[in-house]
Amino acid sequence: MDTVEVLYEDNHLLALNKPAGLLTQPSGTPGDSLEARAKAWIKQTRNKPGEVYLHAVHRLDRPVSGIVLFARTSKALGRMNQLMRNREVHKVYHAVITGRLPGDEGTLRHHLRHAHMHSELAGEHETGSRQGILHYRVMGRSRSMSLVEIRLETGRYHQIRAQLAGSGCPILGDGRYGGRAWQGQGAIALHHRCMAFIHPTRKTPVTITAPYPPLWTQSDLPVHEGAANRHLP
Repeated sequence: MDTVEVLYEDNHLLALNKPAGLLTQPSGTPGDSLEARAKAWIKQTRNKPGEVYLHAVHRLDRPVSGIVLFARTSKALGRMNQLMRNREVHKVYHAVITGRLPGDEGTLRHHLRHAHMHSELAGEHETGSRQGILHYRVMGRSRSMSLVEIRLETGRYHQIRAQLAGSGCPILGDGRYGGRAWQGQGAIALHHRCMAFIHPTRKTPVTITAPYPPLWTQSDLPVHEGAANRHLP
């Protein structure tokens, strides 16, 4: 059985640290996924007979690492989906980019259109155009790279990747959006770092933090492990 890195677990929720290069959910074709690994882990470690109920509350793109939250009950899934719709789930991403953003912190606003397997900048009134808004803060620099903290105001397809590239600062390793080559096999330097919300059944605050992938800390990327959740509620 493939191992999973558990970040949070109770009877209603399970949060895992997804490695880059792994699908969040099965795609309908043969292949591995985080959901399949999680179900196998639950069956083995919790002696769960029969089918395991497990549904992703959100997804990460295949080359992205970090927190993926699963619901273990239908009640938790319904309530977490409502929290997501109400924007009461607060998520922070970290990205290593090349180029310089306009200032050490700010807001990026673009209109995006979902094209075939990617997102592209579009005019405000073009067919299929929707506004994408994200807030960023530069946390560190090293040579031509910067570590950026990102909070999404909207949730568009490939939004972070497309907006950073559209600002002349593609994510390291993200060749689809013009990013510089990186040694991470099947990975880009984008990580879902922190997540905070009110528990759907216990009504208590939950904050989850995902350690960086080993490749990030074993290379010359400008990362650090301190104060990961400083901008979460």
